[in-house]
Amino acid sequence: MSWRAMTPRDLPAVNAIAARVHPDYPEDAAVFEERLALYPAGCFILQSAAAPIGYLISHPWHFAEPPALNVALCEIPSPASTYYIHDIALLPQARGSGAAATAVAALLQLARTQTMRNISLVAVNNSVQFWRRQGFHIHSDGALAQKLASYGADACYMVRDLGDV
Repeated sequence: MSWRAMTPRDLPAVNAIAARVHPDYPEDAAVFEERLALYPAGCFILQSAAAPIGYLISHPWHFAEPPALNVALCEIPSPASTYYIHDIALLPQARGSGAAATAVAALLQLARTQTMRNISLVAVNNSVQFWRRQGFHIHSDGALAQKLASYGADACYMVRDLGDV
């Protein structure tokens, strides 16, 4: 299995994977389609020999202002103040393979080429420990609680600084 660029033909597989991996965080097909159209450089598929078994969607965004779930972005901000990981989803057969860590390493390089000072995400599904192992830390402030409401009670905004790594 290996990561490759996502194409519009992959969107049905992305929707199917999202439905299996994130049933508590549903997003319309239009959300994935828009993210791919707005920032294709940040959209990837984990391809096995037979079929896609994971995806990753990321893009430049505003620091400490994660987009609500299932909402259109309309545009990528310029300038942006963080490189944002919207979603990474792996089917069970891909978990534990190192594919997620490989994707994070590639995103760190991509964020650096965009001269971002940090990379951020909203951790859900008890994934905080995975993200900590990738060098992320929890960032909290009063305004974030309301922004994270659509992600559920256990959601955490996490950040990794890119300055010296």
